[in-house]
Amino acid sequence: MINRRNALLLAPALALSRPALAQATRFPDRPIRLIIPFAAGGSNDIVGRVITDGMATRLGQTFVVENRGGAGGVLGNEAVAQSPKDGYTILLGGSGSFLISSLVQPRVPYDIIKDFAPIGFVGNAPNVITVNPQVEAKTMGELRDLARRARPPLAYASPGVGTTGHVLGALLSLEFGAEMEHIPYRGTGPAITDVLAGRVQILTNAAAPLRPHIAAGGLRAVAVAAPRRLDFLPEVPTTVEQGFPNVLSSTWYGLLAPTGTPADRVTALHAALNATLADAAVKQRLQEEGVEIEPSPTPADYGRFIEQDRKRWQEVVTRANIRAE
Repeated sequence: MINRRNALLLAPALALSRPALAQATRFPDRPIRLIIPFAAGGSNDIVGRVITDGMATRLGQTFVVENRGGAGGVLGNEAVAQSPKDGYTILLGGSGSFLISSLVQPRVPYDIIKDFAPIGFVGNAPNVITVNPQVEAKTMGELRDLARRARPPLAYASPGVGTTGHVLGALLSLEFGAEMEHIPYRGTGPAITDVLAGRVQILTNAAAPLRPHIAAGGLRAVAVAAPRRLDFLPEVPTTVEQGFPNVLSSTWYGLLAPTGTPADRVTALHAALNATLADAAVKQRLQEEGVEIEPSPTPADYGRFIEQDRKRWQEVVTRANIRAE
């Protein structure tokens, strides 16, 4: 039993221990690692580095970016799922590398709902449906009619099996009620090259890499697969405007940690992310990549979005029988 005399003797020691305890539990007190499941140089890499630069300023700690591509994003995702649950290893998740890969890869060593703790949503890069200018279709209706009568079938290019471009092409085929051939490439660049050359008729992708080719006339934009028009392609009508409300697709980005990461650390990361997204310079840089910023009010809101988007694309993947070999 601690009497008054002992309590007075212990008081200085307790007082000295409080700053040490506070320092020991401060987060973050060392660099945070962001894993990007793509090679350096692409849109995912740019978005990840812009976000972490801003978060580092707000958290007072550096971020180390690690590009870990391979297996459609599975390798990078797995590395985060298996990392310590302490908030010091996080993932830049995306529509293709995180969500769609989990639906089409034959063996995925994690569950995107059970094994990851959502931190926050970054934003969407709505996909644009484009064709080679020699294709006699300027609207979604004309493209549908052409797809239905084309012999051999129209072909659509994608950056690879299980990418957002792949499943959007499959969704077009389902909505058009027409057979279409999928031609996968190793990245967006080679896919664009073959569509520009006329070897493949259709390409769907985020707007940023397509925009210069649309402006130069090498690609014709048929529609934006979104509810509203893009600010930097205001002349391109949406799929919704053209009577195809189910044809919606975007390349989205968000941050995740392993499930079991302490809630207060997830909250701290979420707050730093949203503060970064509110910065004018960050907004401008992401808009240059075609990203429409859409911060999530809470980590749970981002989690609900993932569940809803997964359910929507699961239906498309099942109907189109998409599987990565």
